[in-house]
Parts: sequence; structure tokens; C-alpha cells
Amino acid sequence: MSAAESRAMVAPVPFRRTRRLIFALLVAATTILGLWTMFRILHVGGLTPLELSVMALFTVTFGWIAVAFWSGLIGFALSIMRRDPLSLARACDSRPPESAHSVTALVMPIHNEDVERVAAGLEATCRDLPPQTAARRIEAFVLSDSTDADSIDREHEVMAALQQRLADHCRLHYRHRDSNAGRKAGNLGDFCERWGAHYDFMLVLDADSLMSGDTIHQMIAQMEANPNLGLLQTVPIPVRQDSLFGRANQFAAAVYSPMLASGLSFWQSDAANYFGHNAILRVAAFTAHCGLPELPGRPPLGGDILSHDFVEAALLRRAGWEVRMRTDLGGSFEEMPSHILDYAKRDRRWVQGNLQHLRLLGGSGLHMVSRVHFLCGALAYLSSLVWLAILVVSTADALLHALIDPNFFTSDAQLFPDWPISPPNLIMPLLGGTLAMLLMPKVLGVALAWRQSAAAFGGRARLLASALLEALFAILIAPLMMVFHSRFVIEVLCGRTVAWNAQSREGRALPWRDAVRYTWPGTLVGAIWAGVTWWYTPGFFWWLTPVWLGLLLAAPLVRFSSSLTIGRRLRRRGLLLVPSETSTPAVVSRLADQVPLEDAAKLTPPPAEYRRAMPLQSFAGDWALAPGDKKESATGP
Repeated sequence: MSAAESRAMVAPVPFRRTRRLIFALLVAATTILGLWTMFRILHVGGLTPLELSVMALFTVTFGWIAVAFWSGLIGFALSIMRRDPLSLARACDSRPPESAHSVTALVMPIHNEDVERVAAGLEATCRDLPPQTAARRIEAFVLSDSTDADSIDREHEVMAALQQRLADHCRLHYRHRDSNAGRKAGNLGDFCERWGAHYDFMLVLDADSLMSGDTIHQMIAQMEANPNLGLLQTVPIPVRQDSLFGRANQFAAAVYSPMLASGLSFWQSDAANYFGHNAILRVAAFTAHCGLPELPGRPPLGGDILSHDFVEAALLRRAGWEVRMRTDLGGSFEEMPSHILDYAKRDRRWVQGNLQHLRLLGGSGLHMVSRVHFLCGALAYLSSLVWLAILVVSTADALLHALIDPNFFTSDAQLFPDWPISPPNLIMPLLGGTLAMLLMPKVLGVALAWRQSAAAFGGRARLLASALLEALFAILIAPLMMVFHSRFVIEVLCGRTVAWNAQSREGRALPWRDAVRYTWPGTLVGAIWAGVTWWYTPGFFWWLTPVWLGLLLAAPLVRFSSSLTIGRRLRRRGLLLVPSETSTPAVVSRLADQVPLEDAAKLTPPPAEYRRAMPLQSFAGDWALAPGDKKESATGP
């Protein structure tokens, strides 16, 4: 490879400032247009305090919709032209220098997990790796901070057996630490301090992650080719889902996520985000700049930084390291909760972590895009509370207009009545435009799959039927998720914290008892809401149909969407099929075909420690880089 080719691969992302400026102008112009339209609808006869509240809340929600809309549109354009969102070239080819040598650790932090599933997934990933070479070596590390005694004993047995199984293929190390300090971030930090100096890169896997060997090698090659790259994130796609809920989400991720990620990568460029797993990091950079301090105050908004991944990406970018996302790589997979209640429990933990990010918005030296990540992460859940507030305020306004008789004479000396002026005919255009912006990313995702990969989804007819089924399901569960997220946000703001335990990933059908137990408050509110609006303002009742209908059907939706039988029947009929089912990747097949491990006699200890300090970072004005690590202004373009 020539020196010119090498320089081209590590050149800065072109037009970074221009991209971000254009995207910001598009979002701002769209939001202003929506706000002006809402103002013209409401201001006839003067604005009441309730209507002013509606306008303020509408602005937040509409701006959030605009970000997703334009990201999807840009992602569609890039995907249809098969352009890399960063280089804008037709292909992303990262060839490392011929002299490149690296050692990579596949690190998997676990905490009271199903260790048999952990071992099966890790073995499938390791066995998919190509043979080791002198220039590129890969080892695996299972980092346990489990607290359950039985789980710890079983981890020792299973990991000893897995070491024996992988002895001729990939070195496996297991470490258990007695402390759970810092949770996952603390677990990874302990690894970096004790063994990080042995490795150039670490590829972080969750307990349910799967990655193909080819994808892993492409990621390592890109890290070797670009010495300025601190973190490279892939787009993990859910696999192995059997329940209706899991299959609908799996289908949505397979169709829409790569396209949306391309749009996000276009404007985020080299200040992308980190999802906490299925990503590769430069160990020296991570160790030097990603030691997380505790936030002042008590939990839930103080204490350990829970959603650590966003913050670690921001700290790397602040230090001048590039943070990129590869949206064209397949072979990056994960599993997910199989029913709505487990999914909501996971979101409850993320709500608390993401709301902590609001405290870091003013952190010293952070890149502007990193601050946007913090804000968007919080808005992902705050928007549900904002939506609920809009509906409540709008309902109150409609009821006031229905219950209070109009007064056309506002003065005793008035000779002629003040007849009400009809609002401009803009309500339907605003509603139609908002719905179009909400649905357009889905439409574009289906159009892209229709043209480029319909066979992978069972053919065009089944792709379209599956998309309609997924969209209907998403509409029906949206009000329930709105209620869940709103409650979670209120709990956090009221000071209620939550434990971050291992999440359930195994598919199971929920009993009616659990479905009713967790949904009856929302169903009761929906019934009262529907009844009051039907009695006093029937016109508004029909506008609210998607909301109250979803709440009234909450328990059946939770119960039947957890059904494995329904999900499997849909698969047999070719609905909600995804590429990992129509053409199963080797790494997924290996996991499905995994045979049980046999007990081994002894667990081999990890390698000798090579201590290296991981300094805690500051978000105040006195933060500083380690000598020689500053590459560029972290708040630059």
C-alpha cells in the first residue's frame, strides 16, 4: 500500500462543519414551520395559558420528530446510492499498514448472568474467528463481578470447561472481582488497569452479544489503519427472537436501523456515539481518558454514572480521538428482552442513566455533538412525558371549551357581539405533516429493503405485510410505552432509584396475572379518559382513539405479544422474517447448535498483571489531557 493510500484512509471526514450546519438548519427550519403553523391555529381570539403550554410542549416534540425524520431521509439517500456516510465514497476499505501488529482482547463483562448462555455465545464468536497470525492476535476475557455465590461457583466450572474447549483456537481468561464498584464501567476499568497494557484494542461484548469473525477482523483492520481512531461502533441487530414482541422489534431493527444509523453517522461524523457493546476501543486512549468520577449528590441523579457509554464516547472525543460508527458491517448481533415488561424494566434503568446526562451538558471541553448526544439520550424518554403532557393539556383545553358557555359580549357598553373567528384551515395539514414525518423513516426503510434485499425478508409481498403488521403493533403499544416512560421519568425526578441487575433475555409467555398487574392503572386511566371526552366533547374523543384504544388493550397486548406460539406461527407463514433467519450467519448457527460443556478439572488463571493507572476525569473547568495526548481541539469541527 502506498503512502498516499495510507494517508487517504486516515484523512479527516470531509465537510464536517458543513454537514452539521446543513442538518441543524433543516431541523430548525422544520421545527419553526411546525411551531408557526400551531401558533396560527391557536392564536385566533388570543392565546390562553393552556394553549401556550401546548405550543411549548409541541415545539420539543416536533423538534425531536424532525431530527429522526431528517436522519432517516439522509440515511435513505446514502443507502440507495450505496455511499459510505463518512467518506461519501462507494466503499469503506480499511487496509492496515503492512507493518501493523496488534493484540486484541474480546472482553465480556458479566453480572449474575446465565453463564451457560454466556459461554455458548462467546464460544460461537471465538470459533468464527479466522486463524491467529503473528501480526494479529486475539484473546478473550470474561470479566465477572457477580454477587450471587451459586452463580460464581458455576462460572468457575463453565469457564474452566470453555477454556479447555477453546484451547486450540483462542486463549480464554476469566476473572472474578469481589467488588461491584462502578458497575460495568468499573468492571472494564479494573481490566484496563490490571491487564490493559497487554492489549492494543479491546472489543466490548455484552453477555448476549454475537459477532462474526470477519466483522471483528474488519474492525481491527480499521483501528490499525487509523491511529487517530479511539472507538469504532457497529450497529448490532437483534437475533433469535421467538415471541411476537421480540420478532416485531427484530424485524424493525433489521429493516430500519442500518438506514437510520447511516443518517446519524453522516452528521455525527467523527464524534459518533457508543452503545456500550459490539464496539472496539483503543485501550491506551480509553485508559487515559475514560475514568469516570461519581456525580455529586445522591442517586438517582448523583453517584455512579450509569449510562457510561455516552460519557466515555464524549471523553474520548474531548481528548481529540475520533469516535466513528460503521453502518455497513453485518455480523454484529445481540439478543433482547422477549416481552414488553422486561423491555420496560430495561428502559427504566436507561431512563435513570440518561437523565444523569443532563447534568453533564455543560461539561468543560466537550464536543458540541457529544452534548447533543446527552440531550437526545434524555429526550428519548422525556419526550414520552412531553407527549403525555400535550394530550392532558389539550384534553383540559377541549373540556373547558365544551363546559364554559361562550360569551360574545365582553363589555357592558358593547353594542355588537364578538363573534368567534374560525381558525385557519391548517389543522389537517399539520396533523398530516406530523404523521408523515413520523412514518416516513419506516416507509423509506421498507422501500430500501424492497429494492435491495427483499428476498432476505421472505420476498416483497411478505416484506410489505410484515411492515404493516409491525407498524400496527408499534402504534398499539405506543400509548403503553408512553405511560411507562412517563412514570419512570417522574420517579427519577422524585428521587427514586433502581438496581441494575442482570436482565432477562429468555423467551417466555407471560401469565395474565402479570399482564394485568402492570397495566391496570393505565387501562383505568384510558377508560376514564375515553369516557369523559366521549361525554363532553365527542369530536375530541375520536382524535384520541389511538391513545385510549392502546391503553384499553394494554393487558391483552402484553399477554399475547409475549406468546412464543404466535411468534413461531408467524415465522412459519413467512411474516416478520429477517435476514438472520432466511440466510442464517455461521456464528448464529454455531450458537443454535452448541452442545453442552463438560466439566473441566481446573480453571487457568489470567495472565500476569501489568498495572497502569486509569485517572478519574473531571467535567469542571480544570480538566486536562495527559502529556502528549492532545491531538486537536476537542470542541473543534
